[in-house]
Amino acid sequence: MSVEAILLAGGRGSRVDGAAKPLFRVGGTTLLAAAIAAARAGGAERIVVAAPVLDPALDVEWVREDPPFGGPVAAVVAALATVRADEVLLLACDLVSPAGALAALPPIAPESDGVCLGSDGRPQWLTGRYRTAALRCVASGLENGGRDAAMRTLLGGLRIALVDAPAEVSRDIDTWDDLTAAGGSAACEPEEEP
Repeated sequence: MSVEAILLAGGRGSRVDGAAKPLFRVGGTTLLAAAIAAARAGGAERIVVAAPVLDPALDVEWVREDPPFGGPVAAVVAALATVRADEVLLLACDLVSPAGALAALPPIAPESDGVCLGSDGRPQWLTGRYRTAALRCVASGLENGGRDAAMRTLLGGLRIALVDAPAEVSRDIDTWDDLTAAGGSAACEPEEEP
């Protein structure tokens, strides 16, 4: 089964004054670099980052929804157009421990369209492993390329198994306080890919 990854890194960062969250550093590396390393460790042969080009030195493919800031569904739809693999790792680039999050995901069961982390029975859609064909089928019927759509519009009708994981595995950085609690910094210089 071939695997590629879609990393979502193009949000507005409105709760961090417009800063590029994927370039925040936690544990000596940027959140983006940590997500790339986790995706590669998770078996991704190719990585597509839905965002403006944040670091041209990284060995990834950059795509952008049109118009920009259309939300995560529009970003996934734009990235899906370039995916060639059977399965897709979907990962938001604001996770403190993307490696731990992806490690918590088992393979997709034969009767399922995907698997994602869950918390108290609620799906964490942006940390999952999905069958590309199932995503494409739903994406093809979305209006406006999924612009401003909720993730449940794309994934809610699919057969997706939820995996309960400890809160620290799905912990993300949404605010400055989250960044401080994670021991991170907003030093946003690009770095070499791990």
